[in-house]
Amino acid sequence: MRAAVFKQMQKPLAVETIADPVPAPHDIILKVRTCGICGSDLHMTEPDTIMPLPAGSVMGHEFAGEVVEVGSAVKHLWKAGDRVAGFPVICCGEHSPCLSLSLSSSCAKLIPVGLGRSHGAYADYVRIGSSSGYRLPANVSFREGAMVEPLAVGLHAVDMARMPRGATVLVIGAGPVGLSAMLWAKFLGARHVIVSEKAQVRREMAARFGATDAIDPDQPLAPQVQEIAGKAPDIIFECVGAPGLLMNTMGEAPRGGRIVVAGVCQKPDTIMPLIGIVKELEIQFVLGYRPADFDYVIAMIASDRIDVEAMITDVVDLDRLPAAFEALRTPTHQCKVMLEN
Repeated sequence: MRAAVFKQMQKPLAVETIADPVPAPHDIILKVRTCGICGSDLHMTEPDTIMPLPAGSVMGHEFAGEVVEVGSAVKHLWKAGDRVAGFPVICCGEHSPCLSLSLSSSCAKLIPVGLGRSHGAYADYVRIGSSSGYRLPANVSFREGAMVEPLAVGLHAVDMARMPRGATVLVIGAGPVGLSAMLWAKFLGARHVIVSEKAQVRREMAARFGATDAIDPDQPLAPQVQEIAGKAPDIIFECVGAPGLLMNTMGEAPRGGRIVVAGVCQKPDTIMPLIGIVKELEIQFVLGYRPADFDYVIAMIASDRIDVEAMITDVVDLDRLPAAFEALRTPTHQCKVMLEN
């Protein structure tokens, strides 16, 4: 098969021919139809990352596709042609905690897909565990199917926030994770969803995904939120992951405030614990999603209760993927860039 292969830091991906994946008894093989580029993929290919990607890896963990081969132990569950959104792991799916699978699972057999240990979906085909396939209804497109994973990230963040109905929410950053958090915060009952974002194109995108207001990140955030909502934010979602931003967020948070950290900062960072102590802040870090999040996202897309394709700004084929990947290091208009086979 053809795949976009990571060769070394600071070098573009190389489109090469590599071996086709072979299913173990509990696996399925998908023909990749769509796969999104994630910010985590970019981070893992940068020189200062704490999660360096091994040379020869194939990334891609936001994907949807069509079953083309089924492992010997799961032929009663899947058939060729089934349409699938992939939960990007390989595991047996037979024993606890696999039955309540999550990216933070303690299962020793769990292998992440597209993060170095098993080839991902920047390719013609991808292997996943049979229990990691989520059937797509006929009215859900493959593009929407590839959006399930990033939308599940935002849903899990909002779930972990324990957001009260009618809350005032501040979202820092309007990239895909921030947009997803906005969408679900508004969908699940926030009264004010205020985004702090510098780029005008992303502020406009935020308005389509639940943001009720946008504020200037170059000015103190708390007074701007107070002016809009008449109160401080109940919850702040930090969706950027830049060094220093968590400390700034703690400074902006009100006494008793809750901060949900969804942005991935891969550099050493410094906070002043006394600020959190004096304010009695709650800081919740979140990782990925759970199976229930995938189920819910698919159901909401299938019932036309959310519209997600507007987040896709660019669609490329495999030959153009390396250039599109590099362009995301200094983005302009891009939000979600999608590989389509």
